[in-house]
Amino acid sequence: MLLKTIQKLSIVIALTLCINHGEAQENKFSLEVKQITFGPKNHLFGYIGHVQNIPWNQSGRYIVGLETVHQERMPNPGEPANIILIDTKNDFAIKVVDQTRAWNPQQGTMLYWNPDSPETQFFFNDSDEETKEVFTVLYDISKGKRVHEYRYEDSPFGNAGVAQKGGYFLGFNYARNAYLRPVTGYPGTFDWTAGELHPENDGVFKVNVAIEEKQLLVSFKKLAEMIALENPIVETTALFINHTMWNRDDDLIKFSVRGNWNHPDKDKIISMGFTLNPDGSELTRRHTPLSGHNDWELGRRLLGAYEGGMALYDYDKEEIVERVVGPGIYPDPGGDNAVSPDTRWLVNGSSMNSYNIYTVFRRSDKAWGRTQKYPRGRYRSGPTRIDGSPCWNRDENQVLFPALTDDGTIQLFVITIIE
Repeated sequence: MLLKTIQKLSIVIALTLCINHGEAQENKFSLEVKQITFGPKNHLFGYIGHVQNIPWNQSGRYIVGLETVHQERMPNPGEPANIILIDTKNDFAIKVVDQTRAWNPQQGTMLYWNPDSPETQFFFNDSDEETKEVFTVLYDISKGKRVHEYRYEDSPFGNAGVAQKGGYFLGFNYARNAYLRPVTGYPGTFDWTAGELHPENDGVFKVNVAIEEKQLLVSFKKLAEMIALENPIVETTALFINHTMWNRDDDLIKFSVRGNWNHPDKDKIISMGFTLNPDGSELTRRHTPLSGHNDWELGRRLLGAYEGGMALYDYDKEEIVERVVGPGIYPDPGGDNAVSPDTRWLVNGSSMNSYNIYTVFRRSDKAWGRTQKYPRGRYRSGPTRIDGSPCWNRDENQVLFPALTDDGTIQLFVITIIE
């Protein structure tokens, strides 16, 4: 099998496919794919590389990730995973630097390199072994230790998105998500608003990294009041939050509010998009024609699936302003999507039954390349599913992604773009 050959020999797979709606391009590029981690333990980054959440540090020397002993189930309460550094200059050697008790297979532990110190510092979430309270860690690899822990006893939330220019991170209640949407929560952690449908002291938080100051930007109570104007079922529905995303200018925050997520009656499912300013003002219900996993482009323009392809929606103009990718290029435009740091490139991870496949798109000439199929086996749905989760590097010539290998473990692969 091809993946077994990769695993045993660590060879590089080259695949060239660069066309524009069926026509060959003069400026072709090729894709090379290499497996960089191996069993018997599992290795993953966790989550999509949208909003410039880049696994590589500033110099590109290290890739930060997670190492786990299982994939077939959610972690038990308090079960740890290793925080690792993968050395790209030393044959991808792995070094364990810390552990976390706040993680899940789909979103990891929300690893983010600190934009204010991207060479040596990164954030991740953890929970207290005794109190089960979630908090955020700032780790410095040059010092080999945690340099700060952001703990709030009255509202123990975790990082849910670092400002792209640095200085702040958003947070929400991962213990609440653990029972309302398990795939996005941390099992067995402490929920300070347990049993409340729309608490007034829980919602979307913002933390000032330098001075530790926290602010509740919007509460579930306020969100429920707005949702009730469209859907009165919210009055009996517990809400949770996901996909809190700063735009590139850090002047607008997008997030999703959901409830009854797994209800068999789709009319009873709540899923609404909102934006607000970083100071908590101008909370706005957003209706867009986009679907799937979005990513921010420039300004207040959002990339998402649209009519079989990808388009940009401008929040200020409230309209589609550009058709970016035509129909038929992405197998699933609604899959995991990420825009490269300078927006020249797009990558899509499409999940197709038992495998994921990756399409890299160059915006300048609309050329695109596609990888082979990478298996995810039986991990197709539910909390343990293997999503596409593509993540750009800082030089925009590599993409990290996970896949199931022949020994049954989840490992990391890197696509290299050869222009």
